[in-house]
Amino acid sequence: MAYRSINPFDGKLLGQFASWDAGQLEQALAQVAAATPGWAVLDLAERCRLLRRLGDVVRARRDSLAALITSEMGKRIAEARAEVDKCALACDYYAEHAPAFLADEIIASDAGRSLVAYQPLGTVLAVMPWNFPLWQVFRFLVPALVAGNTGLLKHASNVPQCALAVEEMVREAGFPAGVFRSLMIDSSRVAEVIADPRVHAVTLTGSEPAGRDVAACAGRHLKKSVLELGGSDAFVVLEDADLELAVAGAVTSRFLNAGQSCIAAKRFIVVEAVAEAFVQRLVATMAALRAGDPAVEATTLAPLARPDLREELHRQVRASIDAGARLLLGGEMSSGPGAFYPATLLDHVRPGMPAFDEELFGPVAAVIRVADEAQALALANNSRYGLGGSVWTRDAVRGERFARKLQSGAAFVNGIVKSDPRLPFGGIKASGYGRELSLLGIREFVNAKTIWIR
Repeated sequence: MAYRSINPFDGKLLGQFASWDAGQLEQALAQVAAATPGWAVLDLAERCRLLRRLGDVVRARRDSLAALITSEMGKRIAEARAEVDKCALACDYYAEHAPAFLADEIIASDAGRSLVAYQPLGTVLAVMPWNFPLWQVFRFLVPALVAGNTGLLKHASNVPQCALAVEEMVREAGFPAGVFRSLMIDSSRVAEVIADPRVHAVTLTGSEPAGRDVAACAGRHLKKSVLELGGSDAFVVLEDADLELAVAGAVTSRFLNAGQSCIAAKRFIVVEAVAEAFVQRLVATMAALRAGDPAVEATTLAPLARPDLREELHRQVRASIDAGARLLLGGEMSSGPGAFYPATLLDHVRPGMPAFDEELFGPVAAVIRVADEAQALALANNSRYGLGGSVWTRDAVRGERFARKLQSGAAFVNGIVKSDPRLPFGGIKASGYGRELSLLGIREFVNAKTIWIR
């Protein structure tokens, strides 16, 4: 199967890349295996220097990388530039903090001296999605490489040019040959790579079925795995919320990347006392969004990445309406070119509807009305997912108390859920396990080795 790069806005074929045969895959695995021992013992200061250089390369290519993201997966150009900037920020952050994160930790014990040393595992395979085609890669790649691991990337089949661009930038920054390779292979061969003894760990960001397959394969071969899967984040609006702030946050969170984000707000759980006012403001703000060419600055709603994604989203919307949800805005697919779906608002959503139970990966907001804070918390936690969530209230103490009770890997008070290199990122329940970013992220793929000296 060939990798095909297709512009979601106009459907034009941008490029086609043949999948590797067995010989090409073996050559890449052998190259990375050969580079692994030397990279692991390279002085940390030199690894940090190369990481800073990678950040410089990313910044120098900012405009071309943003244009590539926009053309290949359809992200609005302003959001694409922000994604590129975040990749460079991650390089800076880990170049500065890796020495402290990886320093020996002295532990008092019955020894004359005892410590924990943090040493690389070896080669980490990353299976990455298309929705943040550079950032998803960098948030694995940067901490893994600076810790002394080498990396392999199996990127989504619709963003091959982004995959190759990452490899090219690593090479341009001066990293030794074989420290990182993009594998142009079909998904059916991922299990083969995980099983290879030259691969020591795997991380996946993607769907729950893909996560189950990767975790099962890694488990069979006793290899460390980290999974960041889907989410159905609750956006809880309490009766004392600043509605202007909450609505602005709701629209930003739900419609970033045309709603194609695992940490987008998806279930808007609103206390009845302010529900009508919140919904009215939300309808007015959403109605002002304008679909168009994502390369044009004025566009405020981009297409979905593929037509099949739009079809599945529409199925979920119609099934929710059939089950009793009220359609207040959107809900109809356009007949023109591009994988566009209108900004859509469903009100009076309840458990048992796809809009509540499933992840809606697109520009659809689902409003769930509740009597009070207790019911809001119960419904927020009534989900198989547990990635992120937010609560909106003028009382910061109340907000923190509520956030602590949310069953999620991240909980924000009066702010939208986002990833930040300084903070750990990941989920619980069906949203996966393990953490990326921060101190915890860099330590996922190291051997925390106890050293005891009499």
